[in-house]
Amino acid sequence: MAGGIGSRFWPMSTQKFPKQFQDILGVGRTMIQQTYDRIKKIIPDENIFVITNKEYVSLSHQQLPEIPEENIVGEPMAKNTSACNLYMANKIAEIDPQATMIVLPADHLILKEETFLQKVEIAFDLASKNDFLVTLGITPTRPDIGYGYIQFVDKKGSDFFKVKTFTEKPILEIAQSFLESGDFLWNAGIFIWNVKSIHDAFEEYLPEMAQHFKACDYNSKEENNCIEIIYPKVQKISIDNGILEKAKNVYVIPADLGWSDLGTWTSVYENTEKDENDNAINQKYLLTYDSTGNIIHMKNNHKMVVIDGLKDYIVVDTEKVLLICPREHDQLIKDYVLDLKNFKKGEKFM
Repeated sequence: MAGGIGSRFWPMSTQKFPKQFQDILGVGRTMIQQTYDRIKKIIPDENIFVITNKEYVSLSHQQLPEIPEENIVGEPMAKNTSACNLYMANKIAEIDPQATMIVLPADHLILKEETFLQKVEIAFDLASKNDFLVTLGITPTRPDIGYGYIQFVDKKGSDFFKVKTFTEKPILEIAQSFLESGDFLWNAGIFIWNVKSIHDAFEEYLPEMAQHFKACDYNSKEENNCIEIIYPKVQKISIDNGILEKAKNVYVIPADLGWSDLGTWTSVYENTEKDENDNAINQKYLLTYDSTGNIIHMKNNHKMVVIDGLKDYIVVDTEKVLLICPREHDQLIKDYVLDLKNFKKGEKFM
């Protein structure tokens, strides 16, 4: 899944060039390329599909030339994650009605790749043999309101657990109580299921959407025109709200993956090397005085930057925007982007 704009990661992530197509951590590969590098170890190129906004199809081709051109699909409009999941499940089922598929966000960081691949193999085995909707769950380290939470029923001695509740992006007080309880995991947005299992779930919980998508003849010349017609009609709802919160056959595999969705500047700060003053800096020419805990990210690596007396701030300088805000306000960046819409000519900065 590579269609998001990543507005919490503004101003680096923009409408024209969102974060999944950027090398955020300076490792030489963009986020979508790293996701491909990871999964290609167990899935051949011809079985890897990308679904993105049609605006980013060309960019996806450029960054992933190994994937067959017909496997990169553009949505005509953003409809959250239920529609794209059903679309791709139907497309894959047309090729192989018995297929088991994995759904991966294109912009996540996974440091423990061997562990990830081991857990995915367990999930594939489970989902191929059972009518299970499987997700990977991450032990939470903070009460983050940007993630979905999975409450599991403890079964000792097992690799997987039945999900009791599934809550998408709770308020802070609830997230805090989840953390304290010890029986909640973060939803990493990584799902594994058989195409029949997920299709049955849509038939039960989002029947109108399932009906709309039945109209298309997948992997044919008519597919694109059909999708253009039905997309304006389908509900805009996440797979979490639409299916996973309601389904009774959801299972979670706890996984310590060194995972982050890199959705905020704080998450980038946490996953970037720091200097002796705990500043995360991508800058060659920088002088800091009495400044600690900052993330400083400049578009122009040849600019001299001097920072004095700044503590726990985000400083991001791009070609068009300078952002300076406390790190504790990183969840508000999405609101800054919304406010730009009301600003004269604000769209050109988004």
